[in-house]
Amino acid sequence: MSDHRGLSGVAPDAGIPSENGVKKTRWDRLRHEWHHRLDPSEQSAVISWAAFTATFGSVRVLTHWIRAGHGPAGGGISLGGRHFHHYNIGIALLGAVGAVATRGSEKDRRHPAVAIAYGSGGALIVDELALLLDLEDVYWAKEGRTSVDAAVAVIAAGATFFAGLPFWPSAGKVLGAPVGG
Repeated sequence: MSDHRGLSGVAPDAGIPSENGVKKTRWDRLRHEWHHRLDPSEQSAVISWAAFTATFGSVRVLTHWIRAGHGPAGGGISLGGRHFHHYNIGIALLGAVGAVATRGSEKDRRHPAVAIAYGSGGALIVDELALLLDLEDVYWAKEGRTSVDAAVAVIAAGATFFAGLPFWPSAGKVLGAPVGG
């Protein structure tokens, strides 16, 4: 029988007091490991890369859905009769993150919304990288998308994994342990 000990050699829920004799849930234990194993900058890195990955995937799905004839007529966002590329939203998000980084308090800089904005903003820009490199709207051109899609997907998944290395082993043990165990 496994004793479900973490990297430190103690059970994942050791040091998590039960309230009124109620056993802690897996979510409680997972949250404890998140805060115990990762310092705030590591938490921000994991959140940023997860936001990058989720945003990139969501934007790819959404743009394909719009191109298939669903959603807004004309295929996307238009402002003043001009197509508005989503990399502009990414630039605005990164500008906002920069403003928080230069003028915000430490608490503001560590807020998860800042990490999400950073990861999402980067993904919105990278998704249209071929357009920015060629200064032509080659978003749907095969030569402009295939390598970018593959590279970014691998980088995003790998970065999410590597950014959270101190956390993942403990998370796996906590999630695999019996509830209350």
